Amino acid sequence: MSNDRKTLAFFTAMLLFTTAVSTTGKKRDKSAEITQAAPELWQVPSDITARNLMYGPGSEQDRPHPPFTFLKEDLSGSNPKFDVRDRDGVKWRVKLGAEAKPETVASRLVWAVGYYANEDYFLPELRVDKMPRLQRKHAEKFIQPDGSMLNVRLKRHLTNEKKIGTWKWRDNPFSGTRELNGLRVMMALINNWDLKDQNNSVYSEKHTAKGGPEQIYMVSDLGASFGTTHLVRGHEKAKGNLESYVHSRFIRDVKDGFVNFEDPHRPAVIVLVNPHEFFSRLNLEWIGRDIPVDDVRWMGQILSQLSDQQIRDAFRAAGYTPEDVDAFASEVESRIGELKNL
Repeated sequence: MSNDRKTLAFFTAMLLFTTAVSTTGKKRDKSAEITQAAPELWQVPSDITARNLMYGPGSEQDRPHPPFTFLKEDLSGSNPKFDVRDRDGVKWRVKLGAEAKPETVASRLVWAVGYYANEDYFLPELRVDKMPRLQRKHAEKFIQPDGSMLNVRLKRHLTNEKKIGTWKWRDNPFSGTRELNGLRVMMALINNWDLKDQNNSVYSEKHTAKGGPEQIYMVSDLGASFGTTHLVRGHEKAKGNLESYVHSRFIRDVKDGFVNFEDPHRPAVIVLVNPHEFFSRLNLEWIGRDIPVDDVRWMGQILSQLSDQQIRDAFRAAGYTPEDVDAFASEVESRIGELKNL
């Protein structure tokens, strides 16, 4: 090979190598942009007065439609859960027990003021064909021999959403912000005492219009709400219990420009019979303490835009009786008034 040909071959190889490196670099940059998407906790609820709290983050047409086919059991958490698929091919996670009603309400109120929440629906009765025996020992008391069960919550599985981790109350991208403080206020408003970090989720959610996924931060388990301000023996009092909620203390005190809420309170001493339950919910009181008055009042002003009808619709959506709907809603409205008037 002549020197001219060798020189030409060398420069051709270098050109191909440079092009490959340049292309690879572009691909890496694009990947980095996707993985470094800005996290989101809250969005301005500009349409708050028009939000439909009967259906919440979902819609009437997106509600679950029978018949339902069993897929698999979920053994996480303390409540019986399993996955089903409805007639439209949509996947749902079914939750049984005391959390079904309060979680349905809580998801609507949290979403109404701008925070992210799951698409939850409550069904007074659900029947699953060929329902197997679940592994959880206490699950059978909720399921009839024909596969039917009463008072269930169904959470919609979104195909464009993937859980990528959990987030911590003490260490997250929003620490010290008004938005995170507002979420702390919301947890006190609904008496959600089960604020373990593992109940917080980070989702990667792809929006076609934006061309890439966002990191969505939310409290993904809101079931321990509308009851006591702390863990007690017997979930029938701690979750979705009108008497417990109405008679619980809301604002503990206001000192030096900061608000201290009663929720979350430390677990009842009797819960020590189950050390794991007790200690996993110990030292969470700070989440409801030392919140700036301005941030508390800000959330109260947002909440005050909800109508009496909207708040009652949230409880109607969970299958509460008309009497309970009125009583729960009245307590929520009373608490909103306290926040707004600080």
